[in-house]
Amino acid sequence: MRDMYHEDLDSLGERLVEMTRLARHAIARATTALLDSDLNAAQEVISGDERINRLDQEIEDTAFSLMARQQPVASDLRAIITSLYMRGDLERMGDHAVHLAKIARRRHPDSAIPKPVRSIVLEMGHQAELLVTKAGEVILDRDPDTALELDKDDDRMDRLRRKLLQRILAPGWEYGVEATMDVTLVGRFYERFGDHAVHVADNLVYMVTGEKREDYEAES
Repeated sequence: MRDMYHEDLDSLGERLVEMTRLARHAIARATTALLDSDLNAAQEVISGDERINRLDQEIEDTAFSLMARQQPVASDLRAIITSLYMRGDLERMGDHAVHLAKIARRRHPDSAIPKPVRSIVLEMGHQAELLVTKAGEVILDRDPDTALELDKDDDRMDRLRRKLLQRILAPGWEYGVEATMDVTLVGRFYERFGDHAVHVADNLVYMVTGEKREDYEAES
């Protein structure tokens, strides 16, 4: 019985890591859809979100089952609760990739991203992939020190979003209201994707150490 308990507990982390892999694939394909006006890539992201949602539900079911059937010790209970928080962030990361894909689909066969900001959006896509990849690594390795790095990595995403907004608000921007709205939303969805990756890392710190990120960072 206890062996099954520990297998179920371990499965939470395995499913979380798989969610990060799926979220990385989704954000990469969403970026391709936006920049290349790739309708197939957009559809792949939208339909693929079902797999992320299914893992999200599996984690929730397993977590509640463990709490109902067992009496987890403090560290195990902390792992179960933080897994529930992390799967919520990862599920929303998948949703943000879907939002980006839907913008690409709506503008097809044209590109939703005007030429002057394409390089910025490409950088944001790469940064999003880096963030979710590192989130997966810290879950897999249970490494709170690497988790602390995500906050600084996310600062770059924030700077890119500010650069994007500065570009569309600058004199000479002549791409109309629809393009302006699309680019604004694109920047927001990438930024939120990064924020959720940071939340995952913060919860990993608490899972491993029992301390909030700020407290653990102050002691490190």
